[in-house]
Formats: sequence, C-alpha cells, structure tokens
Amino acid sequence: MAHVVVLGAGLGGTIMAYELRDNLSRGDRVSIINKGSKYSFVPSNPWVAVGWRDRESIEVDLEPACKKRDIGLYPQGAKRLHAAHNRIELTDGSFVDYDYLVIATGPELAFDEIPGFGPEANTQSVCHIDHALSAKAAFEKLVAKPGPVVIGAVQGASCYGPAYEFAFILEKALRDAKVRDKVPMTFVTSEPYIGHLGLDGVGDTKGLLESAMRSKHIKWITNSKVQKFEADKVTVEEVNDDGTTKTIHEVPSAYTMMLPAFRGVEAVRDIEGLTNPRGFILVDKHQQNGKFQNVFAVGVCVAIAPTGKTPVPVGVPKTGFMIESMVTATAKNIARLVRGEKPNAEGSWNAVCLADFGDGGIAFVAQPQIPPRNVNWSSQGKWVHAAKIGFEKYFLHKIKSGMAEPFYEKLALQVLGIDKLKAVKFDD
Repeated sequence: MAHVVVLGAGLGGTIMAYELRDNLSRGDRVSIINKGSKYSFVPSNPWVAVGWRDRESIEVDLEPACKKRDIGLYPQGAKRLHAAHNRIELTDGSFVDYDYLVIATGPELAFDEIPGFGPEANTQSVCHIDHALSAKAAFEKLVAKPGPVVIGAVQGASCYGPAYEFAFILEKALRDAKVRDKVPMTFVTSEPYIGHLGLDGVGDTKGLLESAMRSKHIKWITNSKVQKFEADKVTVEEVNDDGTTKTIHEVPSAYTMMLPAFRGVEAVRDIEGLTNPRGFILVDKHQQNGKFQNVFAVGVCVAIAPTGKTPVPVGVPKTGFMIESMVTATAKNIARLVRGEKPNAEGSWNAVCLADFGDGGIAFVAQPQIPPRNVNWSSQGKWVHAAKIGFEKYFLHKIKSGMAEPFYEKLALQVLGIDKLKAVKFDD
C-alpha cells in the first residue's frame, strides 16, 4: 500500500490531502507535513488588516478534520526534502518516508531583496495572518495620525489581486474612520498598466480598475522598480517601455503595504532537476516532476513562465481556482500510478477571481488563465463583496468538514461552464 505525503497545508495542500483520501483506497496512507496544525484563509488577510476579521474567524484547527478523514498530520514542519531517498527531514530531526510526494508549500516571501522591505523593517504585509495583525495595529496608528499611503506590488511579484483589494479596502476603512480626506493614496506596481494582473489583463480589467481608482482618488505609478523603503517614503524608479529610467519618484508614505516577489521555500530549493533557479517546482502537464517522477506539485510553488515580456519583471499569479484544478488533476494522477497506470489528467488552469473592494468589487473569469483564452470576462458591482463573504464562509466550512468538493459545488461549476479538468487523455 502507498504512502502519499502532502508538504504544506495551505489553500492547495489541505484540499490536496482531502482529494487524495477520496481517490485512494482505505489501505493507502495520506499524510500532511506543515508548520503547525492550523489552516489560515489567506484571502481574508486584507480584512484582518483593517479590523474586519480577527485570527479566530479565519483559522481552522486541522486535527479534527484530519482525524475524521484518516489523514496523518505532522505539525513539526519540514527542514529538508531528500528527493533522491524519498524522505523528508522534519525540524525536530525525525524523518518521514513517502512513496509519492505532493509539494504544496506556497512561497517564501523575498522581502530581503529590497532595502527596508517587510514587516520587520518599514512596510506592512497581508501575506500571512501575523503580518495582517501587525498591519492592523499600524492602520490604527494611521487613523490616529493620518498621512500619505503607498500600496502595490514590487518588481518580480506575481500576486497582484490582493494589492488592488487592499488599496480599496483600506480606502473604505479610512472613509469609515472619517479620515480619508487626510490620506493621499498612491498605488505603485511593476505591471506595465493598471489591471495587467500578471495575466496581460482579463476582459476590461484595465478600464474597470483605472476607473475605480480615479473614482476613489488613488494615483498610480506603473512600470515601477522600488529601490528602497524608508520610514517616511518609498523611492521608486519608473521605467520606459525599453527598460530605461523615465523618472525617480520619492513618494511620501506614513503607511506602506506592498506585496513581495516570491521564491521557493528553503526545504526544497536548490535540488537539481526539481526546481528552477528561483526555487519553484518544475512540473509537466500532469503536475509531475520530470526527474523525480513520484513527486508532484500544486499551487504557488509551481514554476510558470510569464505571459510575455514586460519592461519590469512581472510574474504569473496562481489563483485559487487554478490551484484547485492542479489539485484535482494531481489526485487522479497519483491514484492511477498507485494502481499501476499512467497519469492522464491535466488541470484546466481556469481562473475565477473575486476581488473585493470593501463595498463592491471586480470579478473575472479567464479560461484558460494563460492567454490565448476561450473566455475573457470581467465585471464589477456590489455583488462581488457579498460573493467574497459567502465564499469565505463556504471554504472555511469545507476545510473544517474535511470535504474536497461537495456535490452542490460541482453542480454550480457545471452550470457556470467551468471545468477543473480537461478531457482525460491517455498516453500512448
């Protein structure tokens, strides 16, 4: 009988374990290795940062669900993957052997690549619940003593949606606190245009986001490289389309929140044949690594090439639905390997995104996520905010209950015409 280990219990890893349990026999073992036993719903962190949520409302203890689903849980966390020996060294010095491994670690946050960057220095973050709680304390100080704000995403970032979300959520929170008139806001991004999102836009995201930012009096700088963060300002190089310097901006800031570039986590970095130079996992269309063929990867840790050349490096986001597509394909492919068959499932990599703006928002569907697309749609309205709240409650319930994808979710996806898997293909 096979032992399948999932490394990481974030958005992709937890659902990965549940889907593996659904697809494998009772005699097969499924285990999760994670730092701690709590699941945290990262998409709600922007709400935490302005006091609309607390830690308890977006965290789930995984132990009851894992016990219910007969999934092993190792909360020590991983120190190092030894892929050639099919084992993982844990932080307490013990080892876990596996027959198949799914890497779902998420990223390491590369704050160290820019001087003054990160929660330990001069900026805030919404990438982790602890960061978001620190950002909330800084938000309260901003309300008490208003000043200019800088929000955005730095060069090499690949997660732009939360930056836009937080800009508008912060704007709404400042209005609620009746200090918005005292807080100039600037959005600084490495994207070549507003609404690029690392996807070369989806539908009219450029027009929708530019209009929304104008209506909320948020200025912006695109094609930007941040040179350094200081306590009271951000130094930004704005470049031309050919990459030459256009302008150096010194943007005043009493509160800065910019999303960092990502890289692979230390436990898996620098393993020849497994990762690219940035530490992301190399996989084929079946989510399978070429050198270590019992190793798969899903989520933000997967290496994906940019959609095209841009003046400033812009990464490709891995949205929640895209990650679930990877998860479903991986679960089916590992189950086939356990049965002695070849992988045949390929994730669709469709993107469905709800970007909440506090009292409205923008939704988009990209099928597939990487252009060219069959569906390229975006829309806006107050319904997006309500939908995001509904999705948060639903997804947290799914994690608590140990469900991967209940019947009504499958039905809703079919009604929308969205598939997690391409037609099954059999290798020759």
